[in-house]
Amino acid sequence: MNAESTSILVVDDEERIRRLLRMYLEKEQYTVNDAENGESALEMALNKDFDLIILDLMMPGMDGIEVCEEIRKQKATPIIMLTAKGEEVNRVQGFEAGTDDYIVKPFSPREVVLRVKALLRRSSSTKFLQTETKTKELFEFPHLTIDNEAHRVTVDGSLINLTPKEYELLLYLAQAPDKVFAREQLLKDVWNYEFFGDLRTVDTHVKRLREKLSHEDPKAAEMIKTVWGVGYKFEVQDQA
Repeated sequence: MNAESTSILVVDDEERIRRLLRMYLEKEQYTVNDAENGESALEMALNKDFDLIILDLMMPGMDGIEVCEEIRKQKATPIIMLTAKGEEVNRVQGFEAGTDDYIVKPFSPREVVLRVKALLRRSSSTKFLQTETKTKELFEFPHLTIDNEAHRVTVDGSLINLTPKEYELLLYLAQAPDKVFAREQLLKDVWNYEFFGDLRTVDTHVKRLREKLSHEDPKAAEMIKTVWGVGYKFEVQDQA
């Protein structure tokens, strides 16, 4: 993804933070727009295709959780949530609403830039895995295909619009059919860092993932099986 053609929306009710993030992001040649409240942010996010959104959690009026939930009803734009220290419960709500990553205030602007670059890499539609050995890039199942080279999921030929975290969760499960993964392991491996929070974060992402797959073909969604009391597994259905 070319930085000069990458547009980012920064949403925070503090002008100082918006100005600081704009300065660091524009140094990286990103195009930056900003909004000072949730209502303006939602209107901008729905009317323009941003490559990434940095969204403050606590804002007067419509807060970051509400904005994220509304965006997720229509778009899979990658979202990084900004949260104040000690707002773990709110961070859990953010993940459940569809946030892809979070950064705790006060933050280092350089850390924000690194997180932005990492999330943009993961969400790029032309992503290539940079590994020492060639890994499998195409996963074909009845009704469902995951093309990891193109970062694309299709159900019966129809493209499914997934958030980066939904995509990573599906790919993680599909790479090991019939293996049961505990929720704690999914949080650690898919979310890329130790996250001691509400396990419903995983459940919410699985629910949303199933809904998107089921919209095209319920049989695709049925491959994500719940293992009661443990977690989830990906079970390949018979072709018949």
